Amino acid sequence: MLRFFDFTNGKLVERKLTDGRFDQAMLHTGWVDAQDTSDEERDRLEALLHTELPESDDVEEIESSARYFTDSSGIHVHSLFLTQSEGRMDTTTVAFILQAERLITVRECELADFRLLRMRARRGQVEVRTPRHLLLTMFEQKVENLADAIEDIHHELEIISHRVLEETETDLESAIDDLAALEDSNGKIRLCLMDTQRSISFLQRQLRESKGAQEIIPDVIRDIDTLMSHTTFLFDKINFLMSTTQGFINIEQNKIIKIFSIASVMFLPPTLVASLYGMNFEFMPELKFAFGYPMAIGLMILAGLIPLVYFKRKGWL
Repeated sequence: MLRFFDFTNGKLVERKLTDGRFDQAMLHTGWVDAQDTSDEERDRLEALLHTELPESDDVEEIESSARYFTDSSGIHVHSLFLTQSEGRMDTTTVAFILQAERLITVRECELADFRLLRMRARRGQVEVRTPRHLLLTMFEQKVENLADAIEDIHHELEIISHRVLEETETDLESAIDDLAALEDSNGKIRLCLMDTQRSISFLQRQLRESKGAQEIIPDVIRDIDTLMSHTTFLFDKINFLMSTTQGFINIEQNKIIKIFSIASVMFLPPTLVASLYGMNFEFMPELKFAFGYPMAIGLMILAGLIPLVYFKRKGWL
């Protein structure tokens, strides 16, 4: 799918192009957004713009030389964005190609950042005048969305913290599953922040002559540094809650083992009495005793009660 945007009166405006005006209008558009394009759309775009669009394998490479570079077609930046996958956070890479007259973005799936930008553009809320200004605006919005995601994780951590530390009847194993999911999400957010930090540093070097860029970039860098510290705090809190939850689970398990241990000790003396009177010898003193059976039962009960009273006095029960 191809989407086209122009800069009209300092605002980002989406254009709906008919097939007859497609080729000519695309050459004069300010932003070309290529999402999960077909082979035909991809070939047509490359032919018109004289630019080779990156393949999926190229976009996902992690070394800096493959993610941030310049060539004859423009400035290339491959940046990680958050996405939702089956209820959990995941990351996907978006390729940016910044040229003097336009910005080209290449991505495989729909992203909340781009959807929000289109919605704001329809309301006339995106003030941009050049492709480089648009690129930095997209990174600003990306950092804002990452900040919102961090706030959501912090809120969920507060709920889990109350469940683990204050509620007496709670599913501790479920809490561990929730904490593991939050730890994974926080790691994905931190990964996106680190990647954005590298992207902004690269753009700062490439756009050093742009006064507008040099005004925006320091603010983005400060926001990233603050959010990085916040993710570190969240990691520490998640680890604390994880350790605490596991400790509570161990305590519950120890209580169960303790009960079984005490029960086994309580039944040892009665078992000894029953074993003695269960022996089949011809000469036994109590063999002809009329009250032998009640006496044996009483001895077994007494032998079981004595350890129970002793454990209670020791505070083990």
